[in-house]
This record gives sequence, structure tokens and C-alpha cells, in this order.
Amino acid sequence: MDNKIKQFLPPLATGHGIFICGTIAAGLYGGALLFQYVGGLAPCSLCLWQRWPHIIIILLAVCAPLLRMPRLVLTGIAITAAVSVVLAAYHAGVEWGFWAGPGGCTANLDTGGDLASLTDSLLATPIVRCDEVVWSFLGLSMAGWNSLFSLDICLIALISLTQGKKVAS
Repeated sequence: MDNKIKQFLPPLATGHGIFICGTIAAGLYGGALLFQYVGGLAPCSLCLWQRWPHIIIILLAVCAPLLRMPRLVLTGIAITAAVSVVLAAYHAGVEWGFWAGPGGCTANLDTGGDLASLTDSLLATPIVRCDEVVWSFLGLSMAGWNSLFSLDICLIALISLTQGKKVAS
């Protein structure tokens, strides 16, 4: 890394990097749950896929002291965060109409039984489309923000790996 850039970045110990990445992932996951259960915004299938990398990052961060391999944990966090960036960017691309979303972008319905039960099931099931933005801030949807914050997690993990002073995590 260029020395001019390094002077603005404080040294980031591996344990601190793990903690910061885990905290950001927990905030993103917690925010998604708040939007769902408090804000009433039901997630689409792509939204649900995007939660898994954050859960994995949280678990890695929580288990890091037990594993005693902070560099391996940071590598796992960086890779998982990169996957999160791709998933979120893909979802944002679907929202912007750059490409089509997966076929399962609507709620699953029980299609067995008679017409009356199918009608009841249709009326009771909220349809959540992956290609519609239900919330945005400063022109970015939740998927767009998730992509940016996931990129931050990835970069923090990589910086911690490259600068990483070995301290207990």
C-alpha cells in the first residue's frame, strides 16, 4: 500500500478487524430484521439469500477467539463478504432492470387442493417481487446499501490481513 495512503489509516490489528467486521455484519442483519418485523417490509427471496453471508460473518467473528486462527478467520470473512457484495449487486441489478431475477422471486404458494384453497392461499400470501424497490435512501435500495457495506467488510478484512499485527482476537 502506498505510504501516503498508510498515513491516513491507523494500524488495524487482526482482532480489531474481526470485531469491526462482525459488528458491521450484525448491524446489517439486525437492520434487515428490523425492516421486516418492525417496518413491515417482507423480504423477497434475494433479500433472504443476502442474509446468509452476514450470519456466517457473525459466526466467524464470534468463534474467532475459540479458533485462535485470526488470519484464517479474516480470510473467511473477506471471502464471505465478497460473496455478499456479489449477491447484493446482483439484486440491485435486478431492481434496476439490468438483468432478470430468478424465477422464485415471488412468494411460494400451496397449489395443491381445490380452487377455493388456492384462492385463499393467494389472498393470504404477500407477493414480494425482487425487481421492485420497497425502500431507498439517497437513491440506493437496501440491496445497494448492502453491497456497499459488504464491500466495506471485505476491505476491512483485507486491510487487517495485510497490515495485521498479530494480537489475540
